[in-house]
Amino acid sequence: MPVNEYGQMVGEPVDDTPGVLPSLVRIEGRYTIIEALSVEKHAEDLLSVYGPDTPREMWTYLFQESVEDMKELVNLLNQMLARKDRFFYAILDRETGKVLGTFSLMRIDQANRTIEVGAVTFSPALKQTRMGTEAHYLLARYVFEELNYRRYEWKCDALNLPSRRAAERLGFVYEGTFRQAVIYKGRTRDTDWMSMIDKDWPKVKARFEAWLKSENFDENGQQLKSLREC
Repeated sequence: MPVNEYGQMVGEPVDDTPGVLPSLVRIEGRYTIIEALSVEKHAEDLLSVYGPDTPREMWTYLFQESVEDMKELVNLLNQMLARKDRFFYAILDRETGKVLGTFSLMRIDQANRTIEVGAVTFSPALKQTRMGTEAHYLLARYVFEELNYRRYEWKCDALNLPSRRAAERLGFVYEGTFRQAVIYKGRTRDTDWMSMIDKDWPKVKARFEAWLKSENFDENGQQLKSLREC
């Protein structure tokens, strides 16, 4: 730990160049493709992700509810895309080209180069799959290696234990709970804060890449080693 001329411990020196805003258009992985969200390209598929036939419990911890029809979905997508503080992405099955979910980069602090992944909306077909894991890997790689951000955050309702477990599996570190941080859907929310920093990324990246290798899965697509074991 550095010490200043007064004998006080201070933080390590760091490049204070401001971060740039995301400009991601498309990233192809082995199983997944991430594309900048488009009403024209993605709305038809997204009706099955956001629509009335989705499981009701899927919306408990999200800020919005499911939509009733295509008109409502298009309105919602346009509202999402109109936001200047968030960048939304569609997640596609590379084999079929079908859109199975969305997520966003948000709460962007360019001066301190911190950024958050949020509004994670995965259909049942994307949850707990290689595609879902790879989508998070591709976005994290983009954040650290192309945008050169220092800190990557994940926040969720403290009662949403599956979300916290998912974040920790992916390499995010629990930092604490902000009590009564948010009001949504007429109820209070304590928010769990988790993060991954640039110093963590090389090790986390190696684990992702080892887990995603085809030889880590048997002929039925079952993993041989968990992501935590890689």
